[in-house]
Amino acid sequence: MRTLVWGAGAIGGTLGAYLARSGRDVTLVDTVADHVAAVTRDGLRITGPIEEFTVRLPAQTPDTLTGAWPEIVLATKAHHTESAVRALSPHLAPDGYVVSAQNGLNELAIAEVVGSARTVGAFVNFGADYLEPGVIHFGGRGAVVVGEIDGQMSPRTLAIREAWQALDTRAIATPNIWGYLWGKEAYGAMLFATALTNDSIADALAMPAYRPVHIALAREMLAVASARGVTPEAFDGFDPGAYAPQAPAGAAEASLDALVAHNRKSAKTHSGIWRDLAVRKRPTEVDAQLGIVVRLARETGVATPLTGRLVSLIHEIERGERPQGRDALDVLAALATAAPRGPSA
Repeated sequence: MRTLVWGAGAIGGTLGAYLARSGRDVTLVDTVADHVAAVTRDGLRITGPIEEFTVRLPAQTPDTLTGAWPEIVLATKAHHTESAVRALSPHLAPDGYVVSAQNGLNELAIAEVVGSARTVGAFVNFGADYLEPGVIHFGGRGAVVVGEIDGQMSPRTLAIREAWQALDTRAIATPNIWGYLWGKEAYGAMLFATALTNDSIADALAMPAYRPVHIALAREMLAVASARGVTPEAFDGFDPGAYAPQAPAGAAEASLDALVAHNRKSAKTHSGIWRDLAVRKRPTEVDAQLGIVVRLARETGVATPLTGRLVSLIHEIERGERPQGRDALDVLAALATAAPRGPSA
């Protein structure tokens, strides 16, 4: 199987490096010319506590790419999904498919362009960061899941799972990929809240004063998922059942404890969201990850006031109108305290 990885940053670079090292025919595509040049000249280096290695594989920018591939792994930022899919479409073989190794519900946008039958869902929760041209930091392991968006267990998802076990032997195929994606939406909302501050993910989730914020955000996300008929799945300490209105007292706090423990084990201390805001000074994926949920919530009649305010706070930081710090999180905390309890709170 020939694989084209479109987006060779933290996630795509890590996955592409492991696939290539396992013997697969992998080509990387990235819009950052310096990154492509470094990979072409010196190979792609994976560094960090998991492993240290360098692998040589072809890398190109989109404007120099020719040919078609039966498998294209899309690993761009979520807000670049539509433009990236349109750019990669000419390179997708007639019987090929696109796998979304991204954050968010991007399979919806991909299917709009290439069709549902040529779209495969994936959920990746490992920690990685782009450090510099040609160098990716692989900081911590996390769930790796692949599945058809129609819920079928197909030969191609099993083949992808087998290939991705080169990255993580625990990689699985599932008939409920939407359950994992919506679970990540709930956890992702928490990560956006932690990125309002300069605290690490683990420290932010551990602070008692802000736990009601994280719990309320998860409940909003999961209420939208429920309204859409999705059963969220558990992963890496996140237990969706713990945030249900009927969950036992203390269940959500116990899930947060498990998330803190999971993140303490990772050398990736801060989210990619935080890096976008504090280090790279560029727009985040907030509209593509959380904004879309706010829109879907309106369609299903579920209120998401906390999520909507979180989206606006992230935009204020992006525009330089508000500094990162706990003061921003205090805005959410006040809203969470004032909001009514319940699945649509």
